Amino acid sequence: MKPSANDVLAQLENRVFNFSAGPAAIPFEVLQQARDELMNWQDLGASVMEVSHRGKEFVRVAYEAEQDLRDLMKIPNNYKVLFLQGGARGQFSAIPMNLKGSHTSADYVNSGHWADSAIQEGGKYLNVNVVADGSATGFASMPQQSQWQSNEDAAYLHYTTNETIGGLEFPFIPDAGDVPLVADMSSNILSRPLDVSKFGLIYAGAQKNIGPAGLTLVIVREDLMDRVSPQCPAIFDYRLQASKESMYNTPPTFAWYLAGLVFKWLKSSGGLEVMEETNRRKAEKLYGQIDGSGFYQNPVDPKWRSRMNVPFTLVKPELDATFIAESEQEGFRYLKGHKAVGGMRASIYNAVPEQHVDALIEFMKEFERRYG
Repeated sequence: MKPSANDVLAQLENRVFNFSAGPAAIPFEVLQQARDELMNWQDLGASVMEVSHRGKEFVRVAYEAEQDLRDLMKIPNNYKVLFLQGGARGQFSAIPMNLKGSHTSADYVNSGHWADSAIQEGGKYLNVNVVADGSATGFASMPQQSQWQSNEDAAYLHYTTNETIGGLEFPFIPDAGDVPLVADMSSNILSRPLDVSKFGLIYAGAQKNIGPAGLTLVIVREDLMDRVSPQCPAIFDYRLQASKESMYNTPPTFAWYLAGLVFKWLKSSGGLEVMEETNRRKAEKLYGQIDGSGFYQNPVDPKWRSRMNVPFTLVKPELDATFIAESEQEGFRYLKGHKAVGGMRASIYNAVPEQHVDALIEFMKEFERRYG
């Protein structure tokens, strides 16, 4: 007999099944360690939140976090790793200010809500050329790259690797030629291995697959940092931040510390190869339940479906509120879809255990049995 949803929760100190899109689930073991260290970190008689970011203890945390990330992603030596603030939205502005150089335009791919937000902000600094647009299909798919209208003189080519709201994920890395490839990986970074050398810059808000909100990761090829505009605010200047080891200003130390714990958890769990396989299984199970049902639907072309964010609708939309209410009673949280698309959405990032996905599928089966 399979354990009930509430039985599974009881094994995890009554924690809910967290399917939040962000801020999102953090590995249980990481939270336990942070809890145990919260009041007396490294026998200092103080919390990690209470010590100087320039003290030797925290400097060691920062160094280890960067090294662990480099190990996980196999980041080449000619890339700088920055731990900044301002979220991905801050980078929507920082990127054109840092990378425009003598260029007057940049290429962008419009794959949905977050790509469009980057386009709108980038247009304040450069002429934006939208090389591919998925709006004709409602962002259920994207044009193949052979159809893109790229510009060889662009400062960079920007794309969003995974659309958190719409549930569309790129199944390939675009070939940008000699143009630097820039990627917003906020919602699928660290979910599988990738070749960092194919990118000029990678950035990600931390609050989905890295750690708590407040930290922003930037991985930038060193030669691109000479393009910075004189008008770029110092706080967003990659070259300046790199020279100060991301401590030009006081960094978000607790978020940085927790991110470091997540990196160690990933390494101890087998690295990104293991994460990729686990994420594949979780997504296949959930999409399998949706596709094999007739009661649930997902609008995204299977070739373009996200492994991190799975939106779905009911064939009877009048049951949406009932689904949310009953799922919450069973301990499932944050399944309500984004207001822009409605329906439901399950975000199944690295830290969401496979057993939580299994429990959701069982709930979906039971709900369909009663209301289908």
